[in-house]
Amino acid sequence: ISIDALRAGDRAEFARMVDVHSALIYRLGLKMLGNPQDAEDVLQNTFLNALMHLSSFEGRSSVSTWLYRIASNEALMMLRKKQPISIEDMQSEDSEDGLIPAIFTDWSALPESELLAGESKGAIDAAIARLPEQLKIVFVLRDIEGVSIRETAEILSLTETNVKTRLLRARMALREHLSVYYDERMPRKEKND
Repeated sequence: ISIDALRAGDRAEFARMVDVHSALIYRLGLKMLGNPQDAEDVLQNTFLNALMHLSSFEGRSSVSTWLYRIASNEALMMLRKKQPISIEDMQSEDSEDGLIPAIFTDWSALPESELLAGESKGAIDAAIARLPEQLKIVFVLRDIEGVSIRETAEILSLTETNVKTRLLRARMALREHLSVYYDERMPRKEKND
């Protein structure tokens, strides 16, 4: 993608940028919002904002990082309109509260077919949807989209330490949610009392 061509108004280059990045931005919106229509809105608004702000793009980050930043902001704004920020969401980044799950189930004994079943995927998606927005966006960018810690920090205007802390919290929260789900599916040993 040529930034100079984009700034010069080259429609073909803009269409190429849209083709290259649409699937990633749509998937980010879908994972963050859980609704295809909302994901479409994030996708559309991301490229409209990119088009309107091309002249201010300085090229210090990659085009994909810049688009992810726009898309992340769009998704977070939509989430905030739907649900207010809770006190739990505003915990200090340095706080270690909530890093240790209250429930911890070892589901390694479950057959692989159980772990990969559609019902399990639904449970995972539901657990991701329940994450607070600050944790969800970091988890989606890092663990689902594969964006590096450094780029995630840049996209969200956070320090790398904050990204790592939020990622750990997200993973621990998911572990707890999924422990409840899988605990109900674990084979029970007969007690000989």
